[in-house]
Amino acid sequence: MEVKPYDIAGSKKEQVSKMFDSIAKRYDFLNHFLSLGVDKWWRKKMIDELDSLKPGRILDVATGTADVAIATVKRFPVQKIIGVDVSPQMLAFGRKKIQAEGMEQTIELQDGESENLQFENNIFDAVTVAYGVRNFERLDKGLSEMYRVLKPSGKLVVLEFSKPTMFPLKQAFNFYFQHILPVVGKLTSKDPKAYEYLYQSVQAFPNGAAFVKILATTGFKSIQCKPLSFGICSIYTGIK
Repeated sequence: MEVKPYDIAGSKKEQVSKMFDSIAKRYDFLNHFLSLGVDKWWRKKMIDELDSLKPGRILDVATGTADVAIATVKRFPVQKIIGVDVSPQMLAFGRKKIQAEGMEQTIELQDGESENLQFENNIFDAVTVAYGVRNFERLDKGLSEMYRVLKPSGKLVVLEFSKPTMFPLKQAFNFYFQHILPVVGKLTSKDPKAYEYLYQSVQAFPNGAAFVKILATTGFKSIQCKPLSFGICSIYTGIK
């Protein structure tokens, strides 16, 4: 079942774009605050997956405010990172952060959607996606597009929320995401639907073995799933 942020007409892509535009101003603060700062460690573990590859050209899909792109440039001598996102406001805040870091020559942000990437085949050493795949309107198409633009032997790294199964973490996770997080989000971002959607989209996403199977169907090899923080998040990797 497709989950959308709002009970209104419009495609999922249009609604996701509207939602992130509405919370862009407070997005970084809420990410750090609501995760108690653990989101920074999760992104670090994600970027660790590129360590042996040392990629020169990277595509960061659903780049948001460019946290992953900026952190990656601080870790590796990257030639170029292109970040794409459907939210103009998120990209605007991302460009300000890139300018403040003096990374304008290395990181370029573009309007773009995962299901229709405006790049040639086989040009990126790696593709990264943090908290973005569950927002794809067509998951299979988005993954196929990322596979297409990867070079042979290129690596996909996906960081996404998953559903913990261990008692009592499962119950605490569901209570926090379903009841606490939307209230805090409403008070701080003025868009309660955004954080209701977060819980709903995590529940609907085919995490774990189900997502590994989808990656294999897309064509990826050597696929791994690495749970973080007792399964609250997972890192998925695959090779073209």
